[in-house]
Amino acid sequence: MTLSAAGQTTGIHVHPPKIEYFDLDAKSNTDPKGYLRGVEEYRLTPAGLYMSRPVPGHPELTHFESWLLPRHGLRVTRQSWHPGRERDYDFYVDVVEITSSGSVWKTVDLYLDLLVRTGRDVVVLDTDELLAAVASGRLEAERARWALETTYTAVAGVAAHGNDLIRWLAEQGTVTTWRRR
Repeated sequence: MTLSAAGQTTGIHVHPPKIEYFDLDAKSNTDPKGYLRGVEEYRLTPAGLYMSRPVPGHPELTHFESWLLPRHGLRVTRQSWHPGRERDYDFYVDVVEITSSGSVWKTVDLYLDLLVRTGRDVVVLDTDELLAAVASGRLEAERARWALETTYTAVAGVAAHGNDLIRWLAEQGTVTTWRRR
């Protein structure tokens, strides 16, 4: 339980921002829980960093591809599912701070996520987590403001392009290509 700004308890578990590492030289990805994963492909472009890797042993996912897009403050992910486990969205988008040092990239997830169903809609998730993190002191108000502004920009852009994330990014000069279908 956490305490809301009004002093009431909420059911939200407040966790610190999730940190993830992407080591191009080692072809590895260290997830927020500290698990080291092998990466099939990294591709560095002027737009950002592409990663493709399997998800062995996961009950629902088989593979995922992500683009880390520093200019946009976004991590755009396409997931592949085991048969019968598919989800009704095309892209899962995390609002993240992205930095790099040498061959290692780092993301800090700032709670807010978008689900994009191409041509249909874009939905914002986890606003309650962001607000709880600010209220608990786990996230500074300025970083939360940046996350909200980043989210508003992405939602407006995607919506203005017929709920087509890839088209919006391309119009911004950010071309993304994907290995899997």
